[in-house]
Amino acid sequence: MEAVSPILYNVIIFVLAIYVGYHVVWNVTPALHTPLMAVTNAISAIVIVGAMLAAALTETGLGKAMGVLAVALAAVNVFGGFLVTRRMLEMFKKKERKTPAAGQGERA
Repeated sequence: MEAVSPILYNVIIFVLAIYVGYHVVWNVTPALHTPLMAVTNAISAIVIVGAMLAAALTETGLGKAMGVLAVALAAVNVFGGFLVTRRMLEMFKKKERKTPAAGQGERA
């Protein structure tokens, strides 16, 4: 009896990660969206550090190129995450009421 290929294990884990990730992201309530974005920004920052290490410590050109690409993509993810978080926080701010123009006053 042959052992199961490690590639099959990796494919199974990848498919399960896609399935779980889809359901986790689309079932988040709006109140939890902003804190969740903050956590994903922190995780992406850790990815940037790892990608910089990978780019700096590899000896092959392909490894360096993949590390630089990983840094660039994670940086875009962090920047976009901060923009989305900022926009979400702006939704929770109270809007200022406009004062009536001079001479118009309130009507009964």
